[in-house]
Amino acid sequence: METQLLILPGLGNSGEKHWQTFWHKKFENSIRLVQDNWDEPIREEWLERLNEEVSKLKKPTILVAHSLAVSLVLHWAASNSNKNIVGALLVAPADVDSPQHTPEIIRNFSPMPIYKLPFPTILVASENDPYASFERKQYFATQWGSEFVNVGQKGHINSDSDLKYWEEGQLILQQLIEIIE
Repeated sequence: METQLLILPGLGNSGEKHWQTFWHKKFENSIRLVQDNWDEPIREEWLERLNEEVSKLKKPTILVAHSLAVSLVLHWAASNSNKNIVGALLVAPADVDSPQHTPEIIRNFSPMPIYKLPFPTILVASENDPYASFERKQYFATQWGSEFVNVGQKGHINSDSDLKYWEEGQLILQQLIEIIE
């Protein structure tokens, strides 16, 4: 199966040193979702943009979501479906329900949807992510029906983690592709 990637950055977009940016440059089969407002996200506007992009898909597609975009995927899949979405790589979900872990600006993405996703997923978690407790991410994986991968202590798995092409993540993506096929 020839799959493409739909890269979904979180709050603030994924900068030049973020693994999502490196992946978008590396993988010719990738599309990057662009939001109008990266710094003051409005859930309904982000959902509308995701819907627009998904409606254009012609090939089997894996969603590659980071941080706030993980909750975007959950909100989207709760009321939408598209046969071209065949899986999702959910990396470092931000706990939108937790004032202690996430900024007020993303609270409109709360509550975090809790249900089994309709396509295969892998949730990738770091033990020292400041935006969600490790236990909470394990809970999310169980509830969403996601395979859970612990990558050790990699912070929020973002630009600050300095992962460049994040080869470990590419191997995890390959595992997801094998599950789908």
